[in-house]
Amino acid sequence: MLNFNSTTFTNPNTFILMGIPGLEDFHIWISIPFCSMYVVALIGNTVILFIIKIETILHEPMFYFLSMLATTDLILSTSTLPKMLGIFWFNYHEINFHACLTQMFFIHAFSGVESGLLSAMALDRYVAICNPLRHSSILTKAVVAQIGIVVLLRGLVLMTPHPFLVRRWPYCQTNVIPHTYCEHMAVVKLACADISINSLYSLAVIILIVGTDVTCISLSYVQILHTVFSLPSKQARLKTLSTCGSHVCVILTFYIPALFSFLTHRFSSHIALHTHILLANMYLLVPPMLNPIIYGVRTKQIRECVMQLFTTKILVWCSALLNLHMTV
Repeated sequence: MLNFNSTTFTNPNTFILMGIPGLEDFHIWISIPFCSMYVVALIGNTVILFIIKIETILHEPMFYFLSMLATTDLILSTSTLPKMLGIFWFNYHEINFHACLTQMFFIHAFSGVESGLLSAMALDRYVAICNPLRHSSILTKAVVAQIGIVVLLRGLVLMTPHPFLVRRWPYCQTNVIPHTYCEHMAVVKLACADISINSLYSLAVIILIVGTDVTCISLSYVQILHTVFSLPSKQARLKTLSTCGSHVCVILTFYIPALFSFLTHRFSSHIALHTHILLANMYLLVPPMLNPIIYGVRTKQIRECVMQLFTTKILVWCSALLNLHMTV
C-alpha cells in the first residue's frame, strides 16, 4: 500500500498512446477502415438528426430516442477517432494529462448514456408492440424528455469519479499507455499505487449500468416475443421480428465488444494485447456507424423522408440550371 505521508504525488505532463502494440507497421492500413467508419458515422448521424428535426411526422418517441442516440454516437466517435488518426497518420502519440482525463470521462460517460438509450428504445418497442393503443399516452414528450435526462445524468454522475481517482495516483515508472485512447483501466495500471479502489468502483458501475440495462432489454424482448408469436398473421409476425431484429443487432455490436474489453482488463492475461485493443475500439466505432444505417435504411418513415428531401433538392437544382440556361 502506498504511504501517503512520504510519497510525492506526481502526475505526468503527457501520456504516450502507443496505438495498437505489435501492429505498428500496419497502422496506416488499419486507419483506412477506421477513418471510413468515422466518416459514415459523421454523415449518417448528422443526416438522421437533420431529418428528425425538419420532418414533423418524425416527432415521435422512437425518433426522439434515435436523435439522442445519434448525438451520443457523434460524441463517442469524435472523442476517440481524431486522436487515433493522429497516431496512425502522423505518429502523434502524445496526449496532455488533462486532455487524457477529459477523453476518458467522455468515453465512459457516454458509453453509459448509449447503454441507457438502447434500454429506453427497447422499452419504446415494448410499449409500441404490446400496448399500441396506449403508446402515445404512456410515452409522451415529457416522459421521453425525462427518460433522456435521467439517462444522461446517470452516465455523467457515475463516471465523474473516474478522472478524480486517476488524478490522485503518482505515475513514477512510465507514461506509455498501450492503447489507442485513454481507457480507464489502461491508464490506472500505470500508477505506482494500490488501484483497488479504481477497479472496484469501475466494476460496481459497470455491473449497475449494464446489469440494469440488459435486464430491462431482456424483459422487454421477452414480452415482445410473447406478443409477436401470439399474432395470427405470419406476415405481421415476420415484419415485427424484422424491425426488432435491427435493434437487437445494434445492442449486440455495442455490448459484446464492450464487455469483452472490460472483462479482459480484469480477468484475463491470455488475450493478445492487439486483439483486446482492436475489440475495445469496435464498440466505439461500429455502433455509431451502424446505427444510422440500420435505423435510417430499415425505418420506412426516415427512408421516405430522406428520399423526398433529396428528390426535392434535385428538382430545385435542375430547375435552377434550366433557368440559368434559358437566361444565357
